[in-house]
Amino acid sequence: MTEHDQLPLPDYDHLPLGGLTSRIRSLDQTGVQTLLDYERAHGDRAPVVTVLQNRLTALQEGAQPSGGDPAADFTPEAGVPAAGGSKVSEATTGPAMNPPSQGDPTNPAQPRSTG
Repeated sequence: MTEHDQLPLPDYDHLPLGGLTSRIRSLDQTGVQTLLDYERAHGDRAPVVTVLQNRLTALQEGAQPSGGDPAADFTPEAGVPAAGGSKVSEATTGPAMNPPSQGDPTNPAQPRSTG
């Protein structure tokens, strides 16, 4: 069984599916098969297995690796940080509301009808 540090893509386990899809295009059949075997033995994530199987099939049918070094300049994808702060202020708050009484006899906002 291939160890994590011997995989053809560095930090394979941390790649999002979109990043994995583009990065496996530079691998040959052996590299994709190695990742597929590792994935099945460890995470066995259905979408990842499907992407790897599809790429392996394409390579077996004559597709060529795209070139480039799959390990070069690896930077994990990260989301854009939030701008910070809230646009809510006293000027943007709604009007004050009393909650409905819901059977609370101490709530003066809802008069009782005596019926």
